[in-house]
Amino acid sequence: MIEMEKFLEQRRRQVDAALEKFLPKAKSSPVTLHEAMRYSMFAGGKRLRPILCLEAASALGANDSEALPLACALEMVHTYSLIHDDLPAMDNDDFRRGRPTCHKVYGEAIAILAGDALLTLAFETAARVRSWPRYKHDQIITELAVASGSRQLIAGQVSDLENEAKEIDARTLRSIHERKTGALFTTSLRLGAMAANATPAKLEAITKFGRALGLAFQIVDDILDVTQTSEKLGKSAGKDIKAQKATYPALLGIDGAKKAAALWTSRAQAAVKSLGSGAKRLLDLADHMLHREH
Repeated sequence: MIEMEKFLEQRRRQVDAALEKFLPKAKSSPVTLHEAMRYSMFAGGKRLRPILCLEAASALGANDSEALPLACALEMVHTYSLIHDDLPAMDNDDFRRGRPTCHKVYGEAIAILAGDALLTLAFETAARVRSWPRYKHDQIITELAVASGSRQLIAGQVSDLENEAKEIDARTLRSIHERKTGALFTTSLRLGAMAANATPAKLEAITKFGRALGLAFQIVDDILDVTQTSEKLGKSAGKDIKAQKATYPALLGIDGAKKAAALWTSRAQAAVKSLGSGAKRLLDLADHMLHREH
């Protein structure tokens, strides 16, 4: 566990250094906007999505430099989604990544624009990569766009909002989680694999890993929301209950949710065993994410 923490910290610093180069400087005009973008981007996120992108590329033999712009683009999309999710019209949260949310510091209008700017910058950053023999430039950009759009990430958020205070079945809850969280997880891994010019069979294995891992991650997130403190999580604990959101603990109980998370983690790991020794880090990451405490 300690070795994994050290590894994740090294990867986080690597991603942060790259993000520093891609983001406009804080004092560049318009200053308030760029300060707000950087405030949220460098608020101490775990960088799991870019790390998964880099590790998928590494597992299939690519250098970090091939995937790093895509990894950064994914973190920009993720951070934009957090800024918007925290707004009063959405999840209405005052606390994110251990500090006040963007709209609490800069106001709602600037927070909205900061999110918009990060989403746009994500595509500018992703456009810096080259094509690969199996994956052309337009396919890379389309992959990121679909995961970020109205059929995946945004669709999951809409469904999450529309199902507050409603009794839903496990199928509907899984659909919410697969789109709101799982889509970007899966695309992070797929883009890393594409940067390694993965064969169709290897890309399919990585895809299955991502889908199962994303679901397991969100189930653990649901559990932590009701079992950990705000200080531990770096965001407001218990907000799912207050908002009457559909979650796995609400549907299955804590023990049932833990079993579900373990099951999906196991399925994720089984999906990439065919990749051999190169997949070891992905297997270890899946274990770490299952047993995390924040």
